[in-house]
Amino acid sequence: MSISSQAPLPYGHQYRSRFMGNARTAGNLATAMPLVLSFEANWGVRILMLRGLGLATLVSASGLWLFPSNVADPELSLLKFGVSVLFCVLGLVLMTTRNQTQPPEACFDPVRRELRVLRCDAYGQPKTVLRRSYDTIGGARLNDGAVQLFENDGSLLIEIPLGSTAARSQLRDQLSGAVQLFN
Repeated sequence: MSISSQAPLPYGHQYRSRFMGNARTAGNLATAMPLVLSFEANWGVRILMLRGLGLATLVSASGLWLFPSNVADPELSLLKFGVSVLFCVLGLVLMTTRNQTQPPEACFDPVRRELRVLRCDAYGQPKTVLRRSYDTIGGARLNDGAVQLFENDGSLLIEIPLGSTAARSQLRDQLSGAVQLFN
């Protein structure tokens, strides 16, 4: 799970100016940077497992030829060759796999007092998937590893992973007074 801190927003100047508002009219809240959290699955373990499986198929492709066979049938040798080529290609594909998609991001904006969940489209442009004002959120529960946001009826709206205690305290400061915080 990953978190982006208060570094400049990843989508460039157009994104900052569009969502941050006018600094002259917003007052002191305009100096606060929005907290941006990423929904990132555990891709490190997945890629490590895929590369291990790819290495195993490459070794098995060469292992087919290490053990001698008693049958000198040319059809069996051709089948053995085809299987070893298939395993070799499959092993190379599995070893070079990587994640191409960017995970969505949750942006807690103190200026507009809203939560936005953004996902990049096929062209790399951020699109708003969810936009909720702090007033319409029923409550929040801040755990050690995640924040859970609830609807007014008590149902779970969204759960967002937190990467550090600093992000947790920053989010608690931002949501206090605007959203009911649960223990």
